Amino acid sequence: MKPLALALLGSALMAQGPEFTADGKLMRPNYREWIYLSSGLGMTYSAEAKSEASFDNVFVSPAAYREFMATGRWPEKTMFVLEIRKASGHGSINQGGHFQSDLIAIEAEVKDSAKYSDKWAFYSFGDTPGKPGDTARMIPNGSVCQTCHGKNGAVENTFVQFYPTLIEVARKNGTLKANYEAPVPAPESHR
Repeated sequence: MKPLALALLGSALMAQGPEFTADGKLMRPNYREWIYLSSGLGMTYSAEAKSEASFDNVFVSPAAYREFMATGRWPEKTMFVLEIRKASGHGSINQGGHFQSDLIAIEAEVKDSAKYSDKWAFYSFGDTPGKPGDTARMIPNGSVCQTCHGKNGAVENTFVQFYPTLIEVARKNGTLKANYEAPVPAPESHR
């Protein structure tokens, strides 16, 4: 194949939206070739939540990323993948801090206003920790994920506030939710 044909084929594959099986399960994309947005370490969303710290890695489909960068809005068929990995402190030559290790879970969020009553839906790739499936079942409407994202997402149902390269795009384009409360910056210390 000629380089231009390969580039067009690659571009078409990257622009592809979510794919589903005949019975409606979401097929796991090759998200490791997508746009990496950010990682969180040990993040929880309630005071009661206490768990072992893990890394949350967030990826978004390339076409959705490009559209967001241009407009500050997520287009239809946007898909995010959340990859959760164990935070390890001991291994190889590491003497302090944490690094990512074993896979714990993979989840996804998909935007499709025609398919979902809330425009967005959440999916889980398996119930066995560390062994995600190739397909995901939809998490029922009204789930904790959906409720929290709907209430606290800075842009639509998404936590853009945790993606440092995107929050400024949303501010510039005026797409932050009216009820989004930006965190108050900590005062600078005097040197």
